[in-house]
Amino acid sequence: MDKLDMQTANIADKNFETLSKLFPNAVTETITGYDEDGKPVVERAIDADVLRQEISCQVVEGNDERYQFTWPDKKKSVVLANDPISMTLRPKREKSIDFDNTENIYIEGDNLDALKLLQETYLDKVKLIYIDPPYNTGNDFIYSDEFVEDEDEYIEKSGQKDDVGNKMVQNTETNGRFHSDWLNMMYPRLKIARNLLSQDGAIFISIDDNESTNLVKMMDEIFGERNRVALICHKSRASVSNDKIISPNHNTVLFYAKDITVLEEKRKMIGLDPILDKFDYDDNDGKGEYRLVPVDGPGGAKKGNPYYEFLGIKGYWRFSQETMQEKYDQGYVVKRGNSLYQKYYKTTAAATRRTTTTWWDDAGLMSNATSKLKTLMGGATFDTPKPLELIDRMLRMITFDDDNAIVLDFFAGSSTTAQALMEYNAENSGHRKYILVQLPEVISEKMEAYENGYRTICEIGEERIRRVSKEVKEKSNIDVGMRVFEIDSSNMKDVYYSPAVTQQTLFDLYADNIKEDRTPEDLLFQVMLDLGVLLSSKIKETEIAGKKVFSVADGFLMACFDKDVTEETVKAVAQQKPYYAVFRDSSMANDSVATNFEQIFATYSPETVRKVL
Repeated sequence: MDKLDMQTANIADKNFETLSKLFPNAVTETITGYDEDGKPVVERAIDADVLRQEISCQVVEGNDERYQFTWPDKKKSVVLANDPISMTLRPKREKSIDFDNTENIYIEGDNLDALKLLQETYLDKVKLIYIDPPYNTGNDFIYSDEFVEDEDEYIEKSGQKDDVGNKMVQNTETNGRFHSDWLNMMYPRLKIARNLLSQDGAIFISIDDNESTNLVKMMDEIFGERNRVALICHKSRASVSNDKIISPNHNTVLFYAKDITVLEEKRKMIGLDPILDKFDYDDNDGKGEYRLVPVDGPGGAKKGNPYYEFLGIKGYWRFSQETMQEKYDQGYVVKRGNSLYQKYYKTTAAATRRTTTTWWDDAGLMSNATSKLKTLMGGATFDTPKPLELIDRMLRMITFDDDNAIVLDFFAGSSTTAQALMEYNAENSGHRKYILVQLPEVISEKMEAYENGYRTICEIGEERIRRVSKEVKEKSNIDVGMRVFEIDSSNMKDVYYSPAVTQQTLFDLYADNIKEDRTPEDLLFQVMLDLGVLLSSKIKETEIAGKKVFSVADGFLMACFDKDVTEETVKAVAQQKPYYAVFRDSSMANDSVATNFEQIFATYSPETVRKVL
């Protein structure tokens, strides 16, 4: 049996292996320092000059100036994105709705940790990401990711934890690293987020002018400039303020594709519903209603439109003379007076959606969103919720052709994304699932939300989902549940990850490598993350020979974490022929069971991958 890693993958190792295979001549070793005995510490490396030469058709000489976007500690933020963590997700049934049946996920905790935990399981599986990150106005709280010293130690020492341990700092404009801190916070999160997107997936990010230009440069680097679909202007305010030279009433929404060529293939289906009025003609030939549109080439010679005479009319035309003649012969081009027109059929228009980069009067206002949320919640809870109309529009653009899509929002706030998704599903009986992540940021006692009984942002978001679930359930039989998780330290004791450095005198303490306060269900979900099994998978709990056995995703994974497991239990699991079978390393009832374990599986299910904790 193989031992489970029980920690996130080391992406740096994977990247090194990939580059090593592609460019073996760039693999080298470098001295990074010296140990206490004066011996050099040698580490693997990639020769950057060799790598640059491999991707250039010109001779690369030295460190010539080049276009780049950088800031202090950028390299450390790249390392932060790749570093593995020993964390887990612990289920919170008491906060959940229909835990056993729902496929919707809500995660409480730092979104960088959450993204790392999700990246193996949800690699290339997320269809749409929407985030509304802190705008860096000087008053927003920013997640603090310390690179050099131990993170918890640094945060504690610098006073950047609130009463419940949230890692946040207020990024004021007097801070000399005002932009750098924000960029270092965003970079690793967006880098991992890209990995989660499917090939036909897309990401939308709302931002204001404080960081919009920096965010565009960052996204161009992470996603590739060619995958920038649009910078959308969203009218977010109707009121006018006098505190600035010009009153800002819009946000920018960055729209990037994982692979823009995939979206281009279905671009006519992306956007708003088409306008289908003024189709006033019908020849009663079975082709349906149509309207007449000009066939002249408005660009003239400058746009390369051909010039010729057709039906006695000279001019620049949209089509070549051969195409024009063909359309005329087929009855699609007609002459009316001294002009030529083409028949544009309603059926064609119905198959073509439309959108522009200005989302002005149909994507919702912040003030309206705040009012609607206040009504839903029975009082003030959240100051800046995003409009439902805004996210609804994104859902219709990207998930219209996939009612099983996974939608991710890792700055969940008041959970607008969850409400928009549930209401869209209810409209067309869809099965789209959401994954929301929100730091349990403490609410100030000065806020109305505190007076209304809420203590963290997560409590607001979860309560909103509960209230919307009740409303939607009355109208539609869709999944309105919520499976809540909390990010926590690993279920495994330190000895699990570094047995070689554990002191001999502590062996008795570590006889069991699992923390005392962890449940079998806690272990199950960490195993699911480690093996890449979706968190939304159905879980069935049975009892075999007096031992609790979990069956996940119709027997794809079977796990037993009880002690004193007998051959009867092992045999029953093997006979189910799961893809994965997981037991505790110390759970076998005696040496005989441990000895016969492999033989039992070899007999009944040799293809099963066996793992132990």
